[in-house]
Amino acid sequence: MTHTSTGRPAKVSGGRGAPLSPLLRLLILTQLAFNIGFFAVLPFLSEHLGGAIGMAGWLVGFVLGLRTFSQQGLFVVGGALADRYGIRPVVLAGCVLRIAGFAWLGFAERTWAVVGAVLLIGFAAALFSPAVESEVARQAVTWEEEGGGDRTRVLALFTVAGQAGAFVGPLLGALLLAVDFRTACLAGAGVFVLVLAGHAWLLPQHIPGRARVRARGGARLLLRNRRFLALCCAYGAYLLAYNQLYLALPAEVERAAGSQAPLAWLFALSSLLVVTAQLPVTRWAGERLAPRRSMVAGLTLIAAGFAVVALARPAGWTGTSGLVPAAGFVVLLTLGQMLVAPVARAWVPDLAEEGRLGLYTGALSSVSGLIVLAGSSATGLLLDSGLPPAVPWLVLAVVPLAAVGLLPRRH
Repeated sequence: MTHTSTGRPAKVSGGRGAPLSPLLRLLILTQLAFNIGFFAVLPFLSEHLGGAIGMAGWLVGFVLGLRTFSQQGLFVVGGALADRYGIRPVVLAGCVLRIAGFAWLGFAERTWAVVGAVLLIGFAAALFSPAVESEVARQAVTWEEEGGGDRTRVLALFTVAGQAGAFVGPLLGALLLAVDFRTACLAGAGVFVLVLAGHAWLLPQHIPGRARVRARGGARLLLRNRRFLALCCAYGAYLLAYNQLYLALPAEVERAAGSQAPLAWLFALSSLLVVTAQLPVTRWAGERLAPRRSMVAGLTLIAAGFAVVALARPAGWTGTSGLVPAAGFVVLLTLGQMLVAPVARAWVPDLAEEGRLGLYTGALSSVSGLIVLAGSSATGLLLDSGLPPAVPWLVLAVVPLAAVGLLPRRH
């Protein structure tokens, strides 16, 4: 016997470990397909609402916020349903709702119709995403215990698949927008039709070893689980920092370049880093760092990214040189993400109550999403406060450092 980086005993396996099970491969490909369909439509939604439909800016923001709430905020509901009924009916129901939501959005021309479609799209993800994520985590633990290797590597591969989908989806959507937004929506719905058909055929009716929970009281136990809530808070601080790609970074790029055109290149840089470097980084960290130390290192790198911009901001550089600190921020933030996100997800099964992994997986997203919602409002006020330009970035650098102190002390 030897021990994995998570502290669990694992059988020694030759080579690179046992191959992934067919179910794990299906679930990882599911994440790729989900994100291709999603990102073929959603990046272009705000422009469609403001331009083609003529919504006011505040209403566009409100609609986008509703989508986030109906998705991220309700993950805990989807996770609890997966525990109660199994992942197959929850995933299939989520696919049906996503198909209906995209089709509805493609034909929606009034505000109420857009709001209904967006809520349906968000709730669909709140069903299938925590169901898939919790089963990937559970299968990864089984794979680790059977001598396959460190479970974090499976979660890292899941992250890579999602990021690859987030990279390919907007490219597909941009091509389809040459026709119109409705075509992009219907293509997105078509992707989920394929996902629905594939899962109706391939997803097992009953997954061995997965017991459905009948008793209530899971939420009460969760709220008493201090170590899990501490992990949620630390993960929420990471997500708040990551959210600055869409809040603080655009403002900095606008200042340095005079437009937000370079943002596309910076986002592409982040996606490319995850796709190419996530697995090597996870392998390296798994061999050298325990889970807590991996998250500490990741959060420290994220803090360093904010510090880079804060230190350069007083110089007031513009043009290409002004974008260098922003690029440094993106690189350090992405490297920190690679260390934090897979480890946090791999940690959840050790903190969850027996049979409640779906609930806990959903709660990780929902609790951290609430932290991001509150923190983003505070960040917006901070950026508009008129303080010296370096101050907001220094404050944001403190957030991931403070999260280090929230991490559970033992695994």
